[in-house]
Amino acid sequence: MSDQPTTSIEKKKILLVDDDKFLLDMYVIKFSKSNYDVKTADSTEAGLRLVRGGFIPDVMLIDIVMPGMDGLELISTIKQEKLAPNAIVIMLTNQGASDDISNAKRMGVDGYIVKATTIPSEVLAEVERIINSKK
Repeated sequence: MSDQPTTSIEKKKILLVDDDKFLLDMYVIKFSKSNYDVKTADSTEAGLRLVRGGFIPDVMLIDIVMPGMDGLELISTIKQEKLAPNAIVIMLTNQGASDDISNAKRMGVDGYIVKATTIPSEVLAEVERIINSKK
């Protein structure tokens, strides 16, 4: 029998979808150290398999430019199939043009972070700000 309280705070689940393995590894370390349960996918197809397979993230960080299906198409598919209806969706991409941002906003994303201009600690802080704004 455990003396642990049954009301422990559950870790937020994050799905990171990016074809840059180095970046994925770096963010896994950053988010894991901040008590997040992190799963990664190095392609949009792998990300889709994860959510279709039952992983329901609280937060999805998705790159736009990916081989095959792009990140916006991934979000559209996830929404159409109602796979993660309550997930906070944040684009984490190098696409900083206003067209890209407005396209993402039209799709209902909750945040937009340009990778090239943010360091990992700033990304973590922005993700936490967006999560807190949704409470």
